[in-house]
Amino acid sequence: MTETMTANGFALDDGGQRVVVDPICRIEGHLRIEVNVDENNVIRNAVSTGNMWRGLEIILKGRDPRDAWAFTERICGVCTGVHALASCRAVEDALGIKIPPNANSIRNLMMLAQYTQDHLVHFYHLHALDWVDVVSALSADPNATSALQQSISNWPKSSPGYFRDVQNKIKRFVESGQLGPFANAYWGSPAYKLPPEANLMAVTHYLEALDFQKEIVKIHTIFGGRNPHPNWLVGGMPCSINVAEAGAVGAVNMAWLNQVSDIINNSIAFVDQVYIPDLKAIASFYKDWNFGGGLSSQNVMAYGEFPAIPNDYTNESWMLPNGAILGGDLSQVHDVDPRDPDQIQEFVTHSWYTYDDAHKDSGLHPWDGETEPKFELGPNAKGTKTNIEALDEGGKYSWLKAPRWRGNAMEVGPLARYLVAYARGQEDIKAQVDGLLADLDLPITALFSTLGRTAARGLECSWTAHKMRDVFDDMMTNIKSGDTATANMQMWEPSTWPADTRGVGFGEAPRGALGHWIHIQDSKIANYQAVVPTTWNASPRDPAGNIGAYEAALLGTPMADPHQPLEILRTIHSFDPCLACASHVISPDGQELASVKIR
Repeated sequence: MTETMTANGFALDDGGQRVVVDPICRIEGHLRIEVNVDENNVIRNAVSTGNMWRGLEIILKGRDPRDAWAFTERICGVCTGVHALASCRAVEDALGIKIPPNANSIRNLMMLAQYTQDHLVHFYHLHALDWVDVVSALSADPNATSALQQSISNWPKSSPGYFRDVQNKIKRFVESGQLGPFANAYWGSPAYKLPPEANLMAVTHYLEALDFQKEIVKIHTIFGGRNPHPNWLVGGMPCSINVAEAGAVGAVNMAWLNQVSDIINNSIAFVDQVYIPDLKAIASFYKDWNFGGGLSSQNVMAYGEFPAIPNDYTNESWMLPNGAILGGDLSQVHDVDPRDPDQIQEFVTHSWYTYDDAHKDSGLHPWDGETEPKFELGPNAKGTKTNIEALDEGGKYSWLKAPRWRGNAMEVGPLARYLVAYARGQEDIKAQVDGLLADLDLPITALFSTLGRTAARGLECSWTAHKMRDVFDDMMTNIKSGDTATANMQMWEPSTWPADTRGVGFGEAPRGALGHWIHIQDSKIANYQAVVPTTWNASPRDPAGNIGAYEAALLGTPMADPHQPLEILRTIHSFDPCLACASHVISPDGQELASVKIR
């Protein structure tokens, strides 16, 4: 048994029973979690491991910067356009390209739609089953479920017959022995607290949300031509606007714009009448589940997102502000500058990468970043490279690098954004947070938990749904004034570019702070580095011994049954992990899986 104290103030004990969850289900990509539990089944040590390598930076070297967005967008098909947007912003920053107001509005609309859809999917389809016992719903009284539904919202789908039909559908799933989307869970665990009627209501809304979420992203198809990988453009957006419908084919016309408006209205209704009431109802049964805070009460960071002013990526423009909070001091918010080499650095001491000898145990700013894989297990690991039984966190143990802000491990994501906005005194955010805390009769400290993280995502989903309306109305006012421009192509040709330049595109993905750094030399990509939200949150330890957000959040959590690690899923899912951002697929033996030629 070894007890240590990390540099960022967390006590670790690697004695007791080692519990391995591999893979974590209901996420994108491959995440492995190992924890040590004491004799009381309380987690005393946590190890977060990204199990696949991302070679995107290598793939992009030597390519045309104008094409980078199309490659980076394929990092993931869940939060679809976020990497494309960050990539376009990086190239535009490097080349000094200014986008027109309509392009800014369309980008904001696509991102707001992405947030709304992504948060909805996360809550119902990736996270809710950590709190909702599907099998328990079979014993619910549909009449009581109907009464519960009508007591918390005016959503029209609330009759006893409707809930009985859904219940019968679930019964057929269970009786078939094939639970389908409900297969990966620990049904019957004593950690579940909802009564059967609440379980039936939540499962019903799971199915409704599954159907509705596809409607939201039609906004991507209208402006970007498709989903999950809509088209973007360095210099603006690739769609044209023609409200007069004169002389153009395939342009965004009034019919399409009216459909966007309808989608916005329907999104607001679903989020406010289904998602938020469900969130409050479920949280009311778990108010004592105050675990999973980790870094959230200490260090959080947000880059800012949704520029109200085109080409202005500062707090004068961001609708969700930029900032970092250190030591839990909400009275002071520090500005974050992704360009500053002293602020953002990535370390690889415990990562399956290597830096040159001069930077072996030091951090590199992404503009100077290196992506050189070095897969080797720590000396105390158990098993083999292709069959790992237990990792050695004292050595290299993850395909994720360890990004740090001024040397500090930071939590990013909806909770971080809301804490930064709250601390900066943003009134609409403060009203949401204070209202929810009042409704649940909880202090502000309740935010620093797994439930707080889950609640912040729900509040933000409502915020983004309503903000779509504001952005759309402003865009329509601009279009009606006669401005229909959606792109600035003045610097499209490489002959207009500087010989050597660098840029950064940053903002907020639904899961947190996202930055793409590019170095362009002789019209080609000389270096490219993406530091993504899950790399911040799921990072391994750094040379100073600081642990990342996942590892910190798991500490101190009691488990009802280590053989049913539901509590681990609850906390990890509250971050909405996307390991697809952090890693790409390789074969078990390292052989080539496919060869693709891009002309």
